[in-house]
Amino acid sequence: MKITPWLRAIRVPFLTATIVPVALGAAVAWHDLGGFLWGRFWATMAGALLIHVGTNLLNEYADHVSGNDAANTTPTPFSGGSRVIQKGLIGPRAILLAAVASLALGGSVGVYLNLVTDGNVVLLLGAAGIFLAYSYNVRPLRLGYRGLGEPAVGIGFGPLPVAGAYYVQAGSLGPRVFLISLPIAVLIALVLLINGFPDHAADRAVGKNTLVVLLGKSRAVILYHALLAAVYFLFGILFLLRVLPPACLVVFASIPLAWRAYVVSRESHHTARELLPANAATIGLHALAGGLLSAGFILDRVV
Repeated sequence: MKITPWLRAIRVPFLTATIVPVALGAAVAWHDLGGFLWGRFWATMAGALLIHVGTNLLNEYADHVSGNDAANTTPTPFSGGSRVIQKGLIGPRAILLAAVASLALGGSVGVYLNLVTDGNVVLLLGAAGIFLAYSYNVRPLRLGYRGLGEPAVGIGFGPLPVAGAYYVQAGSLGPRVFLISLPIAVLIALVLLINGFPDHAADRAVGKNTLVVLLGKSRAVILYHALLAAVYFLFGILFLLRVLPPACLVVFASIPLAWRAYVVSRESHHTARELLPANAATIGLHALAGGLLSAGFILDRVV
């Protein structure tokens, strides 16, 4: 079995969507408590990544069944699926079985973490994550087809993993943790939103009503810019409320990358190839801002 097609199907570069929030939740917990449970951290990361992998594979299968990927004549490195099924590299049944196995393994890790922590918080958070993973592209809900894909991704890769990673370390959970996760949730929703522009024609052809399809490209890019600005507005509010420590001001070092995403998307949102730098910048912005936020919590604790 060749590993390269599977790495493409898993969409390894996009796994930062999980790594960033799990690392952030753990960093906030260490900041608050001063202690760190490395075994639980790696188990949390592994479980979350398995669920993410299962989600990606399930979406690959669902977009094949719906004809969405086949209808896409302008795939990019960031959108249009991995194409492994369309190119005959992996069969759809194998993709589906791997998706189910990954989700089951991720769920099993969640059950273990629930057993070693008090209450059923981890179980509830994990169940919510798997529910969103399944419901994003699969009937009956198919959230991604109803203009709810971006909010679902924001929740699934924002509050849920941040709160879960925090809870397995701290054994408690409060509103502050969810507030900290909000900018990260918006940033990952922006990744899905900007990646919807190249897929606009294919999505519309199969009735996949993403926000880009529902709003049209001209209005969708305005929403993208508004949410991009909202990320830094949220950071500002969290500083004013003292939810974020002063060291987290380092997150504003990500503004030049946000500006690049804004400029490119403003000028090139109608052209898939010319939009690629904005797609890349949005993914990079999520990783950079999330990494800087985690570093700020660590730095504040150390200093």
